[in-house]
Amino acid sequence: MRLDKFLKVSRIIKRRTVANDACAGGRVSLNGRVAKPGAEVKENDVLEIRFGNRVGKYRILGIQETVRKEAAADLYEVMEEDAQTKAERGQE
Repeated sequence: MRLDKFLKVSRIIKRRTVANDACAGGRVSLNGRVAKPGAEVKENDVLEIRFGNRVGKYRILGIQETVRKEAAADLYEVMEEDAQTKAERGQE
């Protein structure tokens, strides 16, 4: 699955255009490398997203084309995240 689509389906980033812009702007790393929106993601990959001076780090646990909002958090594991980023994802 494409990185920008995964970010949207998993609801780490709410809209695909925003996910695409974040990737194109060099703010998303996949396994330690800056990733483009079309980069392929697999299970156990590690995503790092920079939101200004904040950083969110996530491990991909599963890949699905569609998922219900309640099950979206099951697609990834939060490895590192500040309270503000967690609140923006709707997990607080």
